[in-house]
Amino acid sequence: MINRPRGTQDFINMELFDYVVHTMHLFLQRSGFRHIQTPIIESVDLFKRSLGLHTDVVGKEMFIIQSHGTDAEQVPLCLRPEMTASVVRAFIENGIDLLPWRVFSVGPVFRHERPQKGRYRQFHQATIELIGGKSIGYDAQLIHLLNYIFGTVLGLSCYELQLNFLGCLEDRALYKKRLQDFLQEHQQVICQTCVLRKDANTLRVFDCKSSTCQELYKKAPILTDNLCDPCALEWVFLQDYLHMLQVGFTKVPTLVRGLDYYNKTAFEFVSANLGAQSAFCGGGRYDSLIEQLSPKHSQPAVGAGIGIERVLLLLDVEKNKAYSSLQKPLIVCIPLKACYIPNILLVNQKLIACNVQVELLLDSSLKNGMKKAAKMMATHVVLLGQEEAEKNMVMLKDMVTGLQKHINLDVLIEQFSR
Repeated sequence: MINRPRGTQDFINMELFDYVVHTMHLFLQRSGFRHIQTPIIESVDLFKRSLGLHTDVVGKEMFIIQSHGTDAEQVPLCLRPEMTASVVRAFIENGIDLLPWRVFSVGPVFRHERPQKGRYRQFHQATIELIGGKSIGYDAQLIHLLNYIFGTVLGLSCYELQLNFLGCLEDRALYKKRLQDFLQEHQQVICQTCVLRKDANTLRVFDCKSSTCQELYKKAPILTDNLCDPCALEWVFLQDYLHMLQVGFTKVPTLVRGLDYYNKTAFEFVSANLGAQSAFCGGGRYDSLIEQLSPKHSQPAVGAGIGIERVLLLLDVEKNKAYSSLQKPLIVCIPLKACYIPNILLVNQKLIACNVQVELLLDSSLKNGMKKAAKMMATHVVLLGQEEAEKNMVMLKDMVTGLQKHINLDVLIEQFSR
């Protein structure tokens, strides 16, 4: 037997997945975002230049495609490890000039991580990007939109918005020097991973899982205490806007996100119900990313990524209104003999036209068919035999009360069309 690759999953029932994606799709379109798609294979250089050579994603998590082609000019390709860089590449390559460009995309992404609850090597992500918006008000709009999707549209209740402000590139450079001095002073205490990150990717020390390091970092310099005047003002504005929009948040000074391209706003939506991998959405502002990829196309931007599988886990834990909205009445249609299959096919077709959820059982005996209908949690069973076929009727059984009655086919259709 050949099993699926480690870190992947089979979606045997896509009902909840489709519900989440479709619901977000409709809401984002109503909010002015257009649906786009980019390839799942991209140039390796795209992510080296955008994410940074010293990030874990580029350093050890990308799936590189080994090509057997004969094209000497072929560039190294990989399965995309995230979607923002792909959207930015599409923005530049397609010469988008109507700004701000509001887009979203949903699809698989790939990272060679150690699999655990809520973390897969192939997973699905929704990315929401706003390119060409300089005002910090766009950051507030995006965060409010995400909070509305999670809390109101999907009905999640157990989550928290964590927020930080990373400042401009100049702020980060000055802060990085102060943090390096602090780490150098405590080099004998911090773990080996943080010793390596101290110079290569300094702010990533805050992602360390060591309790000793985390306790030490409570005493580290705070980035928002080291902002220039314009950035400090934007940080105040962002908090004021979110308060006005009634979006609650917790300030987390050590929240830096794992990718190099972030500046100014950084945020994550987290839930204790997810365990160690608590974040199910993260994002922020990335004003320098487009310039890194193409200097002549420089544009400010803000965006976010939503982990679909982690949202599904939260819905599964909370058993909230997303589940109840999926519980549509199910009708099972069963012919009493094979010769009545044409009649039951016609009934099945008419019920489907009424937007009713229908299952058709053509190979089962009456006894086995009723057992299957019960396992399917059917609300009603439609039976059709000789008497029903001759009178243009069906036998309708209510699976909740156990009552059954003959009913005219037209009356049946009218009943379930309401």
